[in-house]
Amino acid sequence: MVEAPNRTIVEPVEGLDEARLIEDPGASQRVGRIAARVARDLGYRLVRVKISSAAGATVQIMAERPDGTMSIEDCERLSQALSPAFDVEEPMTQAYRLEISSPGIDRPLVRESDFVRAVGHEARVEMAVAIDGRKRFRGRITAVAPGLNGPAARMTLIADDTSETEVELPIRAMAEARLVLTEDLIRAALRREKAALKDAKRLAGRRAGADRKTSPDVASGARSNKLKAAARGAASKPLGPDEGDNHGR
Repeated sequence: MVEAPNRTIVEPVEGLDEARLIEDPGASQRVGRIAARVARDLGYRLVRVKISSAAGATVQIMAERPDGTMSIEDCERLSQALSPAFDVEEPMTQAYRLEISSPGIDRPLVRESDFVRAVGHEARVEMAVAIDGRKRFRGRITAVAPGLNGPAARMTLIADDTSETEVELPIRAMAEARLVLTEDLIRAALRREKAALKDAKRLAGRRAGADRKTSPDVASGARSNKLKAAARGAASKPLGPDEGDNHGR
C-alpha cells in the first residue's frame, strides 16, 4: 500500500488560488484535479494538463508560481510530490510517464490574469463554441473587459489585406488560448527575467547584510570556543571527505 505524502499547508499568497477559466477536457481534467491540489500545497498553481500517446502514454503537467516563474528545482519538487499522490489516487488506467514543465514564453492563457499580462501581445484562440461562425482567432489582445458570462478578451484581428477587425471573446467559452512567439514577446520576457534577477540579487544582499550583523554576545562566545579548543590542543584542519555538509564543505 502506498501512503499519500505529507501535505504542507501554504499560507495565502496573492494569485495562488485564482481559478482557471479554461479547463482541461476528459482524462486530463481528472489528473488536473489531483495535480492542482498537490501543487497548491507546495505554493504552485496548475496551468495545464495534457495527456499524449508519446512513449506509450505521457502525462504533461505545466505549473508555475503565482508570479509566473518555475525553475528546474521547482519542477523536480513538484514531480516528487505528484508521483506518490498519483500512485494513491490512480487517475490513469495505464502505465504512463510523468513530465513537469514551466509554461514557457509562448504560454497557454488559462486565467484572467494571464490575459491581462498578455495585453499588447499576439495570441491564438480556439473557441469551444463558434463566434459569428468561426472558432479560431488570431490577433493582438487589446484589453480584458467584464462580460455577461465573465471576463472577455478583446482582440484586434489583422486580415491579409491588413484590415483590422475587433472581436470580444468570452474566456470561459474558449477551448484553448496561447501566446504567439514574436520578437516583442521575447523582448518582454527578457525584461521580466532581468528585473527578476535584479530583485533576487537585492534580496540576497539584504540577507547577507543581516547575517553579518552578529550580536556581540554570539561573537564573543565563538572566540571563547576557539580559545578553549586551542588550549586543548585541537588543531584546525581541512574536513575529510566524509565530514561537513552534503556539499563537502
